[in-house]
Amino acid sequence: MQLPFLNRLQGLTGPVVNKIVSPGAAGPEQTAAELILQHVLAGLPELVAAAVVLEDSGQALATYTTAREFNVGKVIGYNADVIRQQRLALKALQLPAEEQLEEVLITLRTQLHLLRLLPDGRRFLYVVVDCRDTNLGIAREVMRTCEG
Repeated sequence: MQLPFLNRLQGLTGPVVNKIVSPGAAGPEQTAAELILQHVLAGLPELVAAAVVLEDSGQALATYTTAREFNVGKVIGYNADVIRQQRLALKALQLPAEEQLEEVLITLRTQLHLLRLLPDGRRFLYVVVDCRDTNLGIAREVMRTCEG
């Protein structure tokens, strides 16, 4: 049963957990972002968090988390900065035009944070998995297959 008051009340206590959330107005971009997250969830049911983010603004189109203490909204802007800075670093290397940034991997003791640019070049997919639950190769493959 959907009770709007209870849904709003849950949002006041922190991030909504175990539910895909689209913070902006409904539209085709949000719908596409939600579909991407549904695909990721189907392939990585144990993930900690995921988001589809606009790179230029760092704004989330859709987010998902399984842990209330993991606030995706707080970190996605910094991740957008990581991608922008990495692009500048690659530009400084003066690599051939066909060399493009595809993915950034941040490895922690218990977590893997993956940032994968989507084909339009405007958005990226951010996925956090627990190293004990998910293999890096599987996470990368799931992210790669949702690009289409």
